[in-house]
Amino acid sequence: MRIAVISDVHANLEALQAVMHDIENTNVERVFFLGDVVGYGADPNKCIKLICDLCEIKLLGNHDYVALGLESPENFNVMAKQSIFWTRKTLNRKAIERISDFDMEATFLDYYFVHATPDNPSEWNYMLSAEDAERNFGFFSQSFCFVGHSHLPAIYCRRPDASIEMHDPESFTAEPDCRYIINVGSVGQPRDGNKNACYLIADTKNNSFEYRRLQYDLRKAQGKMRKAQLPEFLITRLASGK
Repeated sequence: MRIAVISDVHANLEALQAVMHDIENTNVERVFFLGDVVGYGADPNKCIKLICDLCEIKLLGNHDYVALGLESPENFNVMAKQSIFWTRKTLNRKAIERISDFDMEATFLDYYFVHATPDNPSEWNYMLSAEDAERNFGFFSQSFCFVGHSHLPAIYCRRPDASIEMHDPESFTAEPDCRYIINVGSVGQPRDGNKNACYLIADTKNNSFEYRRLQYDLRKAQGKMRKAQLPEFLITRLASGK
């Protein structure tokens, strides 16, 4: 079975549409979403509908959580706060109902899914190093954990001797007796220096994994954000992937 795992759309409809079109042409059977459908971008309602129409697993991210009023945006930077207040005003009733049904974590076969980290999913911690990963391997029992949140695709491997290795994001096949934490990157706002939308395809039959990067109509997405008067920094950073 081939599964697409996507995360961090951030209301970027053009990037999400490009990813979904690619998924339709790659023999993927199921699509799972790891959170942050809203925040930063200009199309929260349409992105929520598309995620709900096409994704079997749907998780909450920290921007979704704050947009629903379940948490204060006090820990957000100034520009993230501006965008989330705009999002709160823009979300329609149906979108709020839909996103309110998203989960905090999920499992499927030997896979565990969470937006941020397994240790405390609702605290929105970042996993940025092998040391972070080492602490988190003890909080899930499956062989594979998939995360988003940082917008930085990465692979952490725990070997049978308990050593942790961090690998660059590239297509790979899992080694026997190893466990993995895999950051799938961001669809709508990559921050690894590559502006192209990022997502992952997992093949459950042979435990192989493929990162995919896709161009999308970035100028159209930026134009919508400017029309909505969202912060210019959030608009220009899309072109740099940072």
